[in-house]
Amino acid sequence: QGQLVESGGGLVQAGDSLRLSCEASGHRFDRDVMAWFRQPPGKEREFVAGITPFNFKTYYGDSVAGRFTISRDDAKNTMYLHLQMNNLQPEDTAQYLCATRPSQSAIEIRASSTYNYWGQGTQVTVAS
Repeated sequence: QGQLVESGGGLVQAGDSLRLSCEASGHRFDRDVMAWFRQPPGKEREFVAGITPFNFKTYYGDSVAGRFTISRDDAKNTMYLHLQMNNLQPEDTAQYLCATRPSQSAIEIRASSTYNYWGQGTQVTVAS
């Protein structure tokens, strides 16, 4: 049974950077699309960034493009998904979750309903 565990969240000031990580184990995640979503308080879950397997093509939400970078370190047993977040702003405050789905295709990569593995999330709070 696969498991995703996020880390790296915290409280930072506007303009600061953070690097989130997601440890993925117990499943062949190296063949899966992987993504970061976020859920601000009282709001719906939002696509942040996604990355395909093998060719590592990346996709970003409009609000984070140019500031955030997604990457993955693939291995058969345990792999890692990272999110480098630069120039953080108060509107980036949210619970950040990593997710995967058993597909190599980027079709509907932004749709949270297409993902079947989710982590518990890590909180990012940006003070102004």
